[in-house]
Order: sequence, then structure tokens, then C-alpha cells
Amino acid sequence: MTGYGQARYEDDQYCISVEIKTLNSKFLDVGLRIPKAFADKEIVVRNLISEQLERGKVSLMLEYTNKIDDTAKININEKLFKAYYDKLKALSDSVNANSEDVFRMAVQFPEVIETIDDNSNREREWELIWPVLKNALDNCNAFRAQEGAVLSENLKHYITSIKENLVKIIELDPKRIERIRNRLQGNLNEFIHKEDIDENRLEQELIYYIEKLDISEEKVRLTSHLNYFMEILSSNDSMGKKMNFMTQEIGREINTIGSKSNDAEMQKLVVNMKEELEKVKEQILNLL
Repeated sequence: MTGYGQARYEDDQYCISVEIKTLNSKFLDVGLRIPKAFADKEIVVRNLISEQLERGKVSLMLEYTNKIDDTAKININEKLFKAYYDKLKALSDSVNANSEDVFRMAVQFPEVIETIDDNSNREREWELIWPVLKNALDNCNAFRAQEGAVLSENLKHYITSIKENLVKIIELDPKRIERIRNRLQGNLNEFIHKEDIDENRLEQELIYYIEKLDISEEKVRLTSHLNYFMEILSSNDSMGKKMNFMTQEIGREINTIGSKSNDAEMQKLVVNMKEELEKVKEQILNLL
């Protein structure tokens, strides 16, 4: 599910900012952008995120500034630099090449300039960063919870709409069966003389034909599936995959009712249910 959280801390010496963004994903995929000085804390940060977020594509950016100590801490290996320079200068002179870039090239060689990492205050600084991280994550979770509440209400609305259409289908069903029976009887009377009709055989054939159009089991199963979907919505656990499975079962029953209905008015209700179910599927994509 999409989410966003931000937190900030600032005093006379430090400025700390944490921003977290989450996108829908089937698995937990964490991307971190943190200062190199705190690279050793990456596992700790990942563990914190995995404790609170089950899945999602998570992007975390930590910005840290020391307002007072902003001088570059570097060490220049003069002996190594001079060795590189002398070698390059000699090589340049041997081929009568321009030696203007020899200094720049020698400085850029590995280990000539090294950054000095002062760890004396790192733990104290991390103690300032840690609550900012947790606050940003809490804000992100609050955002996701708010989005989830809206999503839940939408899903309830769509499932309720499907239920309402199902109730109308249940009310229409006895009339539909009667219309089918009368239509078959009328067609037989029109084309076959009544005295030529075996009433017992006719009744058996009518029962057989109407049974093929019977949707009693589908109505019961669809009602059960819709009720269970509402139960899942009420759960506090992450149920995106289970909801996705239930939409498939709901769709199967709706399609069967549509194929058996043989009734224009009932078909309209089936189309309405399919339309609402598509909305449910679109919303569930934000949970998977």
C-alpha cells in the first residue's frame, strides 16, 4: 500500500531529516539512502522497517548535517603522491608529452587522498537519529492506516452493492422459473396436439431442463463468499492475498448465474455485479 512519512530534528549543531515512501509490492523491498558515516547501521534500519512493514517497495532517505564540524577530514599520503608524480613525470618527459596534467592525475590515484572517519561522536549522533527514524516510520504507518480505512470503506460499498443485486436476483428467481415453465408449455401446445403429449414424460423433461437452469447452489455459495469477504475486511491482519482469492470465487459464481439465468432482467443485475466486482479487484491491487 502507498504511504508517506517524514520526520525532522534540528538544534544548534545538528539537522536531521528522514523521509519514507512506500509503494505496493508483493514482497518487502527496501531501498536505503543514508550517509556513508552511518553505513554500519544499515542492517539495524532494515530490521526496524521489516518489524513494522510486512511488504511493499520502501524507499528511505536519511539526511544528516553537522552545522559546526563541516570541515573535510582528509589525509594526504604525500609519499605515495610523490612516487606517482615522479613516475608520471618521467614517463611524460620520455615521450616529450605535455606534463601539465601530471599533478592532477597523480592526486587521483587510489589511496593518495583518504577520508578520515572520526567515530568519536558517531554513537551519540546515532542516538539523535534513531528516534527521528522511528517517528518517520510511525508517520508512514499512520498514513497507510488512513489510506487503508478509505480503501476498506470502498470495498465494503462495492461488496454491499453486489449483495443488493443478489437479493434482487433471489427475488426474481421464482418468477423466472415460472416464466420458463410457461414458455416451454406454450411452445409445446403450439406445435404438438395436447392429446399427443405424455404428461408424465413432459413433467420429467421440464424438471430436467429447469434443473439445468437452477441457480440455488450458486446463490448460496455467492452469499457465503460475500459474507466471508466482509469478515476478512474486519480483520486487523494483512489479507490482500485472501481477498484476491475470494474475488475469483465470487466472480465464478456470478458468471455461472449469468450463464444459467436465461432472463434479460436477471442478466442486467449480473452485469451490475460484474461491474462492482471489477472495482473490488482494482482496489485490491493496492493490497497485494
